Amino acid sequence: MNRRKFINKTGSALVGMLLPIGTSSLNSRSPSPGTGAARNAESEAGTIKLFLSGDVMTGRGIDQILPHSVSPELKERFVKNARRYLELAENKSGSIPKQVSYEYVWGDALDILSKSEADARIINLETSLTTQGDFWAGKGVHYRMHPKNVELFKIAGIDACILANNHVMDFGHPGLKETLNTLHEKGIKSAGAGTDSSKASTPAVIETGSGRLLVFSYGSPTAGVPGAWRAGQNEAGVNYLSDLSEDNVENVIQTVKNYKMPGDRTVISIHWGSNWGYQIPGRQKAFAHRLIDSGAADVIHGHSSHHPKGIEVYKNRPIMYGAGDLINDYEGIGGRPQYRDDLSLMYFPRLNAGGELVSLEMIPMHINKFQLQHASENETEWLAETMNRECKKLGSRVKLNEQGRLSLHWSS
Repeated sequence: MNRRKFINKTGSALVGMLLPIGTSSLNSRSPSPGTGAARNAESEAGTIKLFLSGDVMTGRGIDQILPHSVSPELKERFVKNARRYLELAENKSGSIPKQVSYEYVWGDALDILSKSEADARIINLETSLTTQGDFWAGKGVHYRMHPKNVELFKIAGIDACILANNHVMDFGHPGLKETLNTLHEKGIKSAGAGTDSSKASTPAVIETGSGRLLVFSYGSPTAGVPGAWRAGQNEAGVNYLSDLSEDNVENVIQTVKNYKMPGDRTVISIHWGSNWGYQIPGRQKAFAHRLIDSGAADVIHGHSSHHPKGIEVYKNRPIMYGAGDLINDYEGIGGRPQYRDDLSLMYFPRLNAGGELVSLEMIPMHINKFQLQHASENETEWLAETMNRECKKLGSRVKLNEQGRLSLHWSS
């Protein structure tokens, strides 16, 4: 069976736009024809369905093939021109168009998103949207995409971008402010960065037909987030999580309590840990468990690793320790073939009215010619075996169904 063929899966409740706390809906995503009854049934049941992704890295080589591109200049040790990443990808996979549509990069993922009927679509955006030219000194890698290419996220219906990561300020405070303005002008909410510490810690709020979803975002130095990027009382920056201490977990819990109301469900998105390897540090487990024990978190959305890591279900709430990259320009770069960073997962957790996990489906994707394509049968089986191996260590398991999708299984 060719698993790159599109797989249809109908989904859940009405999709709402992100709104500040206390406001009412101004816009909503148009429903797909013929699915109203299914959405209404899901809404009545009180469940919500999410689309979550790991790192979306649309700078460097990918920016160079989009309708608008920034200067290809880089300050990396070995690569000084972003077009070199395009050349490496072409050397591996063949010719790539030099100016593509916004649909091109998403490829098969657009059909998947359209059919998913997810109530909220959330990505970790690891790219600064700016034309600023001042590279942050001392960093080895910088990502930026032309702000006009924000249409790349609009066309995929992205509701919220996680920004507390180690690339959002690659072009300093001006680059961050331009990123924030670019997203917000297009109606895309953000979490994890802001013009001051209060705004950086404010959650993105998604109004759905089944209640509100609050999305909080934090960046950790274990994932390379510089301490100098911490937002201040009067200074733009990221929502910085200096360590995983008891004091900090209590700070996160209190922040959630300041916003959470009865019936709300919460995602706490954390950029933490190394880029490579499957090991889950004990301090991450303890931190995540404490957030769930306190009632602060219904989903822990962890990212930083360039490949998917194991998923734990603790008290019927999912902990994604590392979602892996969804989009990157690593094609043709060698060095760590055992991790298969050309393979991605699209995550679709469904939560009940109480915030508990009902199901978690993962759709395997393959990055080819800077485009998301359905993974092949062999690639899908590799992902299934790898995820099952790692999830078993955490008390869950992964099964592969006949449609080429992965589902998470756990004991309540």
